[in-house]
Amino acid sequence: MRVGQNPAKFVKDVKKAERITVAVLTYVPFLSGYYNEMLEVIKLCLSSLIANSDLPHDLMVFDNGSCREVQDYLREVHNKGHIQYLLLSDKNLGKGGAWNILMSGAPGEIIAYTDSDAYFYPGWLSRSVQLLETYPRVGMVTARPFRQNETWNTKTVAWAEKTRGVKIEKGEFINWETFWSFVRSLGNTKKQAREWFLSSQDIRLTYKNVPAIVGASHWQFTAHKKTLQEFLPFDMTRPMGQVRQLDERMNTAGYLKLMPTEALAQNMSNRVPEEFREFNKTSIILKSKPGTGLKMLKETPFIKKTLLAIYDRIFRMYYE
Repeated sequence: MRVGQNPAKFVKDVKKAERITVAVLTYVPFLSGYYNEMLEVIKLCLSSLIANSDLPHDLMVFDNGSCREVQDYLREVHNKGHIQYLLLSDKNLGKGGAWNILMSGAPGEIIAYTDSDAYFYPGWLSRSVQLLETYPRVGMVTARPFRQNETWNTKTVAWAEKTRGVKIEKGEFINWETFWSFVRSLGNTKKQAREWFLSSQDIRLTYKNVPAIVGASHWQFTAHKKTLQEFLPFDMTRPMGQVRQLDERMNTAGYLKLMPTEALAQNMSNRVPEEFREFNKTSIILKSKPGTGLKMLKETPFIKKTLLAIYDRIFRMYYE
């Protein structure tokens, strides 16, 4: 038999989810070997998102069965209020399984997804949303320009060639430094990268005075949730290696794939790049989230425990 009234009945309103959900997928089975620095990489990824995401958003993290140290860290960040939605799996569902959950469960109308080894620069989110909402029928926007296999972007090029008001240019619009900073994180040697750079080109579009490079990729993208749900479920038989399904399906379905002309995100892979190590030492998410004096006071462990004990005594006095 119920005793008393649920206090939640007296709450007059509830908070609404933000229009944008920034979604991060983490997976670190152990902290040695290949994964030796991955906890530091995750810290840097989340820190850069929190510091440099310039539109209202909720941060959602899905952990795909990581080791205890990683999940404990994510709980700590969530408890500090930096992560709004934290999902912890006790097993690795693979990227396809994680995507099925994230793309179905993220509350926002727009999902800005990233693997947990990406670093983000100021303005990345607003620029991504600008491209998403300026060009028609955009499937996905990746927050940095890089060169892709042209066969994955044929529908974007076809749209540009037949649409009035679109300026299309082919040539070298990604400079060597920007090109090399990305491909070296994929394990390419400088010689391999130089050969690739000299034998390929970029396609730049301008539509309604907003420039974009043709292309986008599964490692990081911003998209409308309703668009992503057209491709669910992802049935992948391996944890990794089949994620290009999204890139290919977007192109086949005729959606545009775009990137900004400037590098607003960087792939780190499994090591913290030297240029980011100083930022990681002063990580924003290692500090307490600022709040009002009253809020900070009532969250003090001793005061919180005392007030909750008084509340419990009053509740029992009236309803037991």
